[in-house]
Amino acid sequence: MTIALISHPDCEKHEMGAGHPERPQRLGAIHDRLIASGLSILLHHYDAPLATREQLQRVHDSNYIDSIFAQAPEAGRLAWIDPDTAMNEYTLTAALRAAGAAVMAVDLVLGGEEQCAFCNVRPPGHHAEHNRAMGFCFFNNVAVGAAHALQFHGLERVAIVDFDVHHGNGSEDIFRSEPRVLLCSTFQHPFYPYSGSDTQLPNMVNVPLPAGSRSKEFREAVEQYWLPALSQFKPQLVMISAGFDAHCDDDMAGLCLVDQDYAWVTRQMKTVAAKTAQGRIVSTLEGGYELHALARSAEAHIAALTE
Repeated sequence: MTIALISHPDCEKHEMGAGHPERPQRLGAIHDRLIASGLSILLHHYDAPLATREQLQRVHDSNYIDSIFAQAPEAGRLAWIDPDTAMNEYTLTAALRAAGAAVMAVDLVLGGEEQCAFCNVRPPGHHAEHNRAMGFCFFNNVAVGAAHALQFHGLERVAIVDFDVHHGNGSEDIFRSEPRVLLCSTFQHPFYPYSGSDTQLPNMVNVPLPAGSRSKEFREAVEQYWLPALSQFKPQLVMISAGFDAHCDDDMAGLCLVDQDYAWVTRQMKTVAAKTAQGRIVSTLEGGYELHALARSAEAHIAALTE
C-alpha cells in the first residue's frame, strides 16, 4: 500500500518560547522513529506546499485570516494570540505549510497517486475555529483538507475522526452545520477546551471520557458510537485528527491509552475506508507532547496504515 509522508522544515521553525509543550522537537522525534523502525523507506516523502488564501477561506473568515497575517511579528519577538498560543517570525509560514499539507494529502489520495497520507506538521489545527485561534492552533488543517475534498474534488461525504485528548472544538465549530461532514471524536472531559459533551447534532458524534479511562473505555467508545455512525454515513474519504496526547505517558492530560490503541483504531478506520472510501485515508498530526510516547504512537499509527 502506498503511503505519503508530508512535512516541511519550515514547520520546525515555529516556536512559542522556552518550555512550551508544543515544540519543534515533536516532528523530529517522529521522523527519527520512522527511520529507526525502517518505516521511513516504505513511505513516499513530500514537501508541504503553502496553503492558498482560497483554501483557507473555505473554513476561515476572511477578516480572521487578515488578522493572523497582520499579527505575524518581527524577528526575535513573540506575538501572543491567546494565553498559550503565540507566533514567532516563522509561525505564519509554518501554519500555511501545515494547512497546505492537508490539501496536498487530499489531492494525492483522491488523485490515486497514494492510498493514504500522514501529515507530520505543526502547528496543529483542530482547536482553530472559523474566526478564532486558540490551543496552539492557527488554521484548522484537517478542516482545510476536508473542505478541499468537498469543494474542489466534489465529494459528498467526508468523515473526520479525532482521538486527541482534547475536544476538536474548531472542527466542530466549522462543520456543525455541514451535513456532508461527519465528525467522530473521543476526548477527556471535563478538560480543555470544556466543550463537546453537550453537543446534540446529527453530524457530530462526541464521546467524552473521564480522566483515567484506558484502552477498554476508548475501544468501547469507538465500537459503540463511531463505527455505527460511520457505517451509516458511508464516507468517501476518512480524515484523521491524529492527536497522541491521550497516551498514558503524556502528562498533558489524564487518559491512559497505549501505543497499540493507536494501531487498533487505525485498523478500524482502514476497515471503514475499505468499505466505502476505496481505502482512502488522510491523517494529520494534532497533539502529543511526551516525545518518546509521541514517536512510538505515531509509528504504530503509520505502520497500521501501511498494512
